[in-house]
Amino acid sequence: MKQLKYIAIFFINFQMAGFLYSCNENKDHTPWINLITDNTLEGWNIKGGKATYKVENGVITGTTVANTPNTFLTTNKLYSDFILEIDFKVDSTMNSGIQIRSNSLPYYQNGRVHGYQVEIDPSKRAWSGGIYDEGRRKWLNTLENNPNAQKAFKQNEWNHYRVEAIGDTIKTWLNGVPASYLIDEKTSSGFIGLQVHSIGNNTEKVGKQVMWRNAKILTDNLSKYATKSPLEPIITKNSLTYSEKQSGWKMLWDGKTSNGWRSARSEQFPADSIWKIENGELSVITTGGLESAAGGDIVTRELFGDFELSVDFKLSPGANSGIKYYVDTEINKGPGSSIGLEYQLLDDELHEDAKLGSHEWSRTLGSVYDLIAADVNKPVNPIGEWNTAYISSKNNHVEYWLNGVKILEFERGSPEFLKLVSESKYSKWPNFGMLDKGNILLQEHGFPVSFKNIKIRSIDNKE
Repeated sequence: MKQLKYIAIFFINFQMAGFLYSCNENKDHTPWINLITDNTLEGWNIKGGKATYKVENGVITGTTVANTPNTFLTTNKLYSDFILEIDFKVDSTMNSGIQIRSNSLPYYQNGRVHGYQVEIDPSKRAWSGGIYDEGRRKWLNTLENNPNAQKAFKQNEWNHYRVEAIGDTIKTWLNGVPASYLIDEKTSSGFIGLQVHSIGNNTEKVGKQVMWRNAKILTDNLSKYATKSPLEPIITKNSLTYSEKQSGWKMLWDGKTSNGWRSARSEQFPADSIWKIENGELSVITTGGLESAAGGDIVTRELFGDFELSVDFKLSPGANSGIKYYVDTEINKGPGSSIGLEYQLLDDELHEDAKLGSHEWSRTLGSVYDLIAADVNKPVNPIGEWNTAYISSKNNHVEYWLNGVKILEFERGSPEFLKLVSESKYSKWPNFGMLDKGNILLQEHGFPVSFKNIKIRSIDNKE
């Protein structure tokens, strides 16, 4: 009997040892950093609206409030490359999201939170895990072609997200199912935020809740822990986003060829010694720094009337260039660039043109060249980094924007406009800036300058 007892004890101990070994073997040794600690909101702050947040037993709960904009509980710390895991539960009548690489800047729409959002969508659309660009370009990666991810969401239960943001790539998983795979270069760093969506004055939605728990992040040695996704990536470079397609935008440059463009001086595209197309960028080669000395201005083959135009540009140190519109290439057959209104591109610090012009500061970056100076508080990314120029011309009302901020506006044909023209270098050109339609032009001014993501939306019906 003693022998059987010892055998039984040995067997039990052996089983326990195996059980403990198995538990230890299955333990997650990933060096996660918890984002929710000590039942406090230390390390977080509220931006945007007035929804409320509290934390109990490691669960953050956001509660809706009427008549307030979207509210975000955001990390004080900014993150660039990371892997994030988090659980969430949302009221079935609510929409929410988790911000990543997002920012709130005083000059951008009075501090509006903007950036990538991993959508929380309990509606029939079921786009949870999709990627929305809050406060900017709207939908980037939808789920209408990913039924497996649409089915993965659990209504009125806890769900789990894994988000990998590494370099220009963002991948998401919903309850272990691949949801989004986005390649986008817009923003490389920002905070993480938990959204309580605005409900307007809908009193029936007052007091609805969104909850988050088990928020943890990795920022080091990410290649060791990164996961492959079976999805085909959505690449936004030189492509239209989902929302842009829905609202009538089209690509003005395909990112690969010279199709749709020609020299301002001929029907051919300039030689590759002047312009090069490489890595999805359209770039001017150095040609001496003189205005179109190599005859390298390029224009669209199509003419445009009322329009919205968006162009990403990158300047080299000391560079001078421009984006022109309402251009008639039959005007000015002599030296220099073709004639048209211009969105000036310039290194204001190093190029002497910044201090010249018919009107003070009217040749600085973002100005209507030689006519109207851009806002001195314009948000400019450093030389060598990408910036986004936006021009809107509708019913003769023209606006210039830089990196999402309006920097000037004017009325074509107004007395003020005509006076400025009469005082400028353009006074010798009859009817300057007043064409109904014209070419879009990218200027070759002899300095290295690159362009990408060139998009346009024609406005056919004048209001």
